[in-house]
Amino acid sequence: MRNKWNGFLIAGCVITALMIGLIILGCFWTPFDPTAMSGKEKFLAPTLQHLFGTDNFGRDIFSRVLKGAWTTFSIALATIAIGGCVGTLVGAVTGYFGGVVDDVLMRFNDALSAFPSILLALVVISVVGTGSKYNVVLALGIVFIPSFARVTRSAFASLREVNYVQAARLMGASHGRILLVHLLPNTMHVLLPALTIGFNNAVLAEASMSYLGIGVTPPDASLGYMLSEAQGMFARAPWYAFSTGSVIALLVFGVGLIGEGLQKRGREAE
Repeated sequence: MRNKWNGFLIAGCVITALMIGLIILGCFWTPFDPTAMSGKEKFLAPTLQHLFGTDNFGRDIFSRVLKGAWTTFSIALATIAIGGCVGTLVGAVTGYFGGVVDDVLMRFNDALSAFPSILLALVVISVVGTGSKYNVVLALGIVFIPSFARVTRSAFASLREVNYVQAARLMGASHGRILLVHLLPNTMHVLLPALTIGFNNAVLAEASMSYLGIGVTPPDASLGYMLSEAQGMFARAPWYAFSTGSVIALLVFGVGLIGEGLQKRGREAE
């Protein structure tokens, strides 16, 4: 029996668990008020009291990073929930039924895919308005539907004529039961890595939009917006950009290792 765990998966789970632990901690506790300003503590270098130093307003960067990480993390999760659920549903239906259903839904999917993801997000944001994290979730959720639909369609189409699916049809199983009970579990080795890739892309997309000022804006904290702030004070407080960027990099790196581990595990199981 092959070992279901591997180095990529273990390392990814450890890094991601640590990051999620810090993010959840930031929901309930921070060493300082993330919005509290102090004119006497501007541009303090990292110390035991201020682990990541302070910014140009004397705010504790570690506290702000904890809050910003939660905002970015929650937006990425909500984005994947919308894009993943809708995209998986579209891909499952088109991959299983084919025919006219496949042609209609996938042509619409191709139309969405024709737009660059950030451009499509900008169009949606311009319609629903900027500055709200809920609008960012909606925009990115729509953007991520086509990628999940393509992956799911391919996986379901490759299995719709296998023996156990044909046997289920002969036994009178409904289409819904075949999709949920027989096909979906056997496509998880494809869908799970796609979810990890989608999550990382959502984190980077949210950070990019907030960095450009069209995503989450104050008073909500966001790692992308904090990076934009840090750029303007890099000469005096390089720790601001380093700490904020490191959190994004570690979160993406950890989830990326999980995805790589899941892909390796899937290849070994074939």
